Amino acid sequence: MKFLTKIANSIMEKYLPDPYIFVAILTIVVVLLGIGLTPSSPLDMVIYWGNGFWGLLQFTMQMVIVLTAGHVLANSPLFKKFLTAVASKIKTPGLAIMIVTFVSLVACWINWGFGLVIGAIFAKEIARHVKKVDYRLLIASAYSGFIIWHGGLAGSIPLSVATAGHPFEEIMGVIPTSDTIFTPYNLFIVVTILITLPFFNRWMMPKEEDAVEVDPALLQEEEQKFPPPENTFASRSERSYILTVFIGIIGVAYLVYHFATKGFSLDLNIVNTIFLILGIILHGTPQRFLAAAQNAIKTASGIVFQFPFYAGIMGMMTDSDLAEVFSKWFIAISNETTFYLFTFFSAGLVNFFVPSGGGQWAVQGPIMLEAARVMGADYAKTAMAIAWGDAWTNMIQPFWALPALAIAGLKAKDIMGFCVFVLVFTGIIISIGFLFL
Repeated sequence: MKFLTKIANSIMEKYLPDPYIFVAILTIVVVLLGIGLTPSSPLDMVIYWGNGFWGLLQFTMQMVIVLTAGHVLANSPLFKKFLTAVASKIKTPGLAIMIVTFVSLVACWINWGFGLVIGAIFAKEIARHVKKVDYRLLIASAYSGFIIWHGGLAGSIPLSVATAGHPFEEIMGVIPTSDTIFTPYNLFIVVTILITLPFFNRWMMPKEEDAVEVDPALLQEEEQKFPPPENTFASRSERSYILTVFIGIIGVAYLVYHFATKGFSLDLNIVNTIFLILGIILHGTPQRFLAAAQNAIKTASGIVFQFPFYAGIMGMMTDSDLAEVFSKWFIAISNETTFYLFTFFSAGLVNFFVPSGGGQWAVQGPIMLEAARVMGADYAKTAMAIAWGDAWTNMIQPFWALPALAIAGLKAKDIMGFCVFVLVFTGIIISIGFLFL
């Protein structure tokens, strides 16, 4: 395994471009596929691209906030002390890899936005304390926990079909989470990955002489410098705790109300609210909070300028019916036994071009549900096969790695050599779940 990962990392370092170059190439590929495989003309594909280009604006802003607010929270004095205390207990590279993987898996099962940020921040803190740990594998391990998100409490597809009035209610009805998230096949996949993936990631550890340790400069946080206090209203208000106290009370009161009335319901907006309110409280004064936010926002440039291109790709995939073409390829070779497995594979392929769980469900759901009706397959299991396919190929899709990479100060090519093997390993487990359970 050490030999294979060394080869894979070498290939990725030489040939995997920056995520922006990747999405630009992917855009051109989808234009050509749309022209070649659908009745769409070149002008049609350009129009589809332009119409979809701004389709992820709300989601882009949510991702910017989850990244920056998580960064602000992690750099608050109390939170840094907590992370330092936990990380200082870890003494060996192998244990570091396993604990980061496990923490990320659990956090992503609870909520993917929470897991993406916390896993990367925790990994970065561990890198400060553990010597001779391969930083690339450490961050790849933190990202690998994301594989589990769609089988967890915040999976967008199982939560969508469990909600009255969802787009496909007339076809499949309302499906409770007991028929999706908490089914034997899904629990088998989740638990097996939770137990085995930490050991698998540790197995990929390079030899000590091949380990790439982090550049200490990447771990240095900019020291916050503030102008000397002045006896003015502006200066005093910036250093006052009063505003923080009132905003904290309002934010905490809302969160208490939310969880009291809706139960343990975590969506991206609630995660952002928790991160933001805690960041404000733990930094104490507005001045310290704003300085931390200004430093954090630098990490979000990749998201801001790349997500619109993915939205354009989604627009082309949807409006040209290219996603339908891909899905029907797999339906054509399926039977009653292999239908869920090939649904999973087809969703993994579509996810390269539509890297959004909700977006992919809207595009692929009607096609696969109609196929399920014809074959007499279970609608709920079909939905979960799409969900797991969407999560699976995220391991080699730079779209979702951007937040973790921004926090870590790495590029996609630094971790993708490891992620390829995570893809293969987890793909075997997921396939067993859908083929035999």
